[in-house]
Amino acid sequence: MWTLSLKSRLCRMSLDRTHGYAKHPPLPKSVKIDPKIRPADLARKISRLWELSAQKIRAIERNYDSTKGSPVFTVRGTYTSRGWTEWTQGFQIGAALLQFDATDETEFLELGRRQTLQLMAPRVSHSGVHDHGFNNISTYGNLRRLMAEGRIHDNEWERHFYELALKLSGATQARRWTPLPDSGGFIYSFNGPHSLFADTIRSLRVLGVAYQLGHALMGENDRRISLLDRLKAHATATANYCIYYGDGRDAYDVRGRTAHEAIFNINDGHFRCPNTQQGYSPFSTWTRGLAWAMCGFAEQLEFMRAIGDDSITALLVKAARATCDFYIDSATAIDGIPYWDTGAPQLHRLGDWPSRPADPFNAHEPVDSSAAAIAAQGLLRLGRYLKNKRYWSAGLTVLNTLLDEPYLSTDPRHQGLILHSVYHRPDGWDHVPRGRKIPCGESSMWGDYHAREAALYVQRAANGRTGPDFFL
Repeated sequence: MWTLSLKSRLCRMSLDRTHGYAKHPPLPKSVKIDPKIRPADLARKISRLWELSAQKIRAIERNYDSTKGSPVFTVRGTYTSRGWTEWTQGFQIGAALLQFDATDETEFLELGRRQTLQLMAPRVSHSGVHDHGFNNISTYGNLRRLMAEGRIHDNEWERHFYELALKLSGATQARRWTPLPDSGGFIYSFNGPHSLFADTIRSLRVLGVAYQLGHALMGENDRRISLLDRLKAHATATANYCIYYGDGRDAYDVRGRTAHEAIFNINDGHFRCPNTQQGYSPFSTWTRGLAWAMCGFAEQLEFMRAIGDDSITALLVKAARATCDFYIDSATAIDGIPYWDTGAPQLHRLGDWPSRPADPFNAHEPVDSSAAAIAAQGLLRLGRYLKNKRYWSAGLTVLNTLLDEPYLSTDPRHQGLILHSVYHRPDGWDHVPRGRKIPCGESSMWGDYHAREAALYVQRAANGRTGPDFFL
């Protein structure tokens, strides 16, 4: 009891010092947004990113042993696996497809095609994870999109192959279902039927594509289950239970704060409490979970508009605005890069950290560049959807920071593209270099992929184009 009480007090102290959730006033607003920045201003940096990206993709293809499982993160600059769930293979293969999309280098198209065929089938039928959108939209989805955009030849059988994979992936994902008393429900995480992850809002894309392709989940007695209905129900549950709106839900209810996990009683479907797997506390915000929510809600708004369905639009806008505002105002340093958790226990030792650029080499708490890469796209998409310059400029500002050192990896010996990513700080999985006290200097598959995706989005915007979009 003493240990739990001490941890609770430490957590509360950290929360109070970082954000003033209790009696202390909030720290100043975080991101110093450049209001004049335009997509074209990032063109030189984006070109450099693709040059480095090509080197990294080739190095991984040349040196990585795929028999060890999917590459997850780097250790001393070399990609390695980390058993938990198989959720990163699609990012590895999808990186080559984004490289082709951005540069027209056909070697990367052929690499992405070949590896999708060779490696991705188990990800289509994997019933044990909530990560189908990550794996299969990044591979089959990107290939189908490139074909639909006229970037590659429209071969009918090849297109049907990609579409079949997406249909089956969407239905398999939708089958992981926990019903709620209000006729809603959610796709449960790999933790089990009691667990709703904030992350899954971005993986939800595969249900949308499968629905657009005319597919449904077939249940017992030939019951036809709508993938769109499950998509909307899951998005609603995430907005209601993982996102806070400052309405007094608990003592730490700050608008936009995001819980990584929501826990339910599976006997009656009632919500029990917030929780976290990779963050510090249920009552602080794991910043990558926040970023998944930002990007996921923004993309679902785009999707719902594309299909002409506004039934949950107001709730999605509410959640997207809240999370994006929290990121800008409370979650990051002045340059738009967050530390791994807003309540990280040693964050107070950095003093007035929001007023300075993030320091990935500090001695107390790691930053998470992967959260920034994901969040940048969320800000950009929401800014364009709402025609809101604040969000749009914030997204460009964050990406502008990432596309330069110390975050952009320029060392040809390092296989990662974006440095200073963190995977699982509580479990101590991330590499701590000799002479350092915290993880730094390493990359992750999801951080590298989402930096590429955000760069491609801005590159298209600079050329007067939209997308890339996951939906048809």
